[in-house]
Amino acid sequence: MTRWVVGDVHGCADELEALLEKVRFDSAQDELWLVGDLINRGPRSLGALRLARSLNATMVLGNHDLHFLAVAAGAQKAKRNDTIKPILAAPDAAELIEWMRHRPLLVASQDNAVCMVHAGILPQWSLDDAQRYAGEAEAVLRGSDWKVLMQHLYGNSPDHFEESLRGWDRLRAILNVFSRMRFIDATGRLDFSAKLGPQSAPRGFNPWFHYRRSDSLRLLFGHWAALEGRTSGAQIACEALDTGCAWGGALTAMSLESGERVSVAATSRA
Repeated sequence: MTRWVVGDVHGCADELEALLEKVRFDSAQDELWLVGDLINRGPRSLGALRLARSLNATMVLGNHDLHFLAVAAGAQKAKRNDTIKPILAAPDAAELIEWMRHRPLLVASQDNAVCMVHAGILPQWSLDDAQRYAGEAEAVLRGSDWKVLMQHLYGNSPDHFEESLRGWDRLRAILNVFSRMRFIDATGRLDFSAKLGPQSAPRGFNPWFHYRRSDSLRLLFGHWAALEGRTSGAQIACEALDTGCAWGGALTAMSLESGERVSVAATSRA
């Protein structure tokens, strides 16, 4: 059995199918892990979502997946370059929305040695902390107030998670860490302006994986295509899996057991 961890698909269903064929994925014995941003920007978001669901993929939510839920909830309008409208118009749209909003924000291996998230985890958070905070947001996403949460999803404030936060500010701060984080300062304050590689770090900020943790947790993440799958300067055990398929790069899978990486080139560009 192999657990294949795949980077941000972003609606590139053709590449996902080709990648699974290349690694000889066997749904009867292998597991498919997805680091989030399964949909949007690429040409076949509906196909990617249906494929992931059919394979019972283990997937965490990314910012584009949350954006889809916000549009589905009527809390946001679709953007010009979104490719999520076919999902909303599909005959199985209701089932797909339900499946998506029941995906977690964090998945840990049975021995708690490995953790998969979309953007990252604050170095100040233990795995227990991260699981607890993820659980808070997941409970609302899966509950009757999920559409209200989508109305409060967007915003850069607060930019620093504190235990004293309450209500929508607390949930927004949690979701921003798990789905949007790139650069932070030594206190865990997030910067939302810089989106390129580590060289674009604002003064006083660094990639979140440049800060040491108090444990040996191995983190798997996506979200940051500009890293091109590399984590130069990392002070923790981590694997960047987003290699920019939707932007003309590649779609990458990594065997969790061996560390082997396999990629297929993008066939189109968003």
